[in-house]
Amino acid sequence: MNSVKDGFFPDEVIFQILARLPVKSLFRTKTVCKLWYRLSSDKYFIQLYNEVSVKNPMVLVEVSEVSESKSSLICVDNLRGVSEISLDFLNDRVKIRASCNGLLCCSSIPDKGVYCVCNPMTREFRLLPKSRERPVTRFYPDGEASLVGLACNLWTQKFNVVLAGYHRSFGHRSDGTFICFVFDSESNKWRKFMSFQDYHFTHMNRNQVVFVNGSLHWLTGSSCILVLDLDCDIWRKMSLPDKSGYGSGNRIYMLELDSCLSLIEISDSWMNIWVLKDYVREEWDLADRVSLRCIRGLVPGIFPISQTSEYVFLATHKQVLVYQRKNRVWKEMYSVKNGCTLPLWFSAHAFRSTILSCH
Repeated sequence: MNSVKDGFFPDEVIFQILARLPVKSLFRTKTVCKLWYRLSSDKYFIQLYNEVSVKNPMVLVEVSEVSESKSSLICVDNLRGVSEISLDFLNDRVKIRASCNGLLCCSSIPDKGVYCVCNPMTREFRLLPKSRERPVTRFYPDGEASLVGLACNLWTQKFNVVLAGYHRSFGHRSDGTFICFVFDSESNKWRKFMSFQDYHFTHMNRNQVVFVNGSLHWLTGSSCILVLDLDCDIWRKMSLPDKSGYGSGNRIYMLELDSCLSLIEISDSWMNIWVLKDYVREEWDLADRVSLRCIRGLVPGIFPISQTSEYVFLATHKQVLVYQRKNRVWKEMYSVKNGCTLPLWFSAHAFRSTILSCH
């Protein structure tokens, strides 16, 4: 098929309109004509659609209500509001472990060590080969990986899955060896390497992994950022901003902001947004300073999930809030009506609605 850009569909205005439709609405337009039917498989249009989508990050949160036996997956969109997403096409009970540019990395709940990557908007999925052939036993007790990362490159349309954690020999809590498996979507194979790390991670530290500059980033409890360079399989450390209040009682979270690494620092009264402007020199800028007086009662249990230069999504125990940075207005986007078994921030992930294929 020739590219749409090369003459099949010359009206760029139509491109721009279709590129702003939700994925479900875009797929419905396939019935209009043959040319529109081919749009979702055209390289130029896929690139255009995904470039538009990355400017509109959302929040994906799994809600487990006490009154219901199963959980639901809620998507909170600043433009279109709240919708429900299903992962029933996976035919398995899964836990979302990582999210990147519209793809999700999920682990099977009944079958430990089984992972898949899926696009919940297009309902495509790819079952990954097992990273280890040896079954989990009392002599080889390695279970779920401590760190799970997903790196999805929209321009090459390739992805990597990273499983990393401490190796535990029988009878020893840890022998200090940090084992890392990296799956490459192009070769459909895992590669393995080892290093010596000694870092502490909370649940939110593990969940908020950020992919920028060809590397995955995790915030540690040791006043630094742990970086995995996927091009050369090397772990390294990155410093936090010198003027941040880390260690003085302020909470620090790591997100992405316009393809840059960003830190959000929360104190009792203020939220500071830092951006890594120079990645090589590790130079941080204070991009915004937000007063938290309007939501003072929610501050102790609030967690930033995703952001743009225009707004920030934050989750509490039962709510998803959005802060509009230009007009400095807070708004509740979603609230759990009944009791829920876990706080919303416990299973919240940054998300984007792309048409990227995981095959």
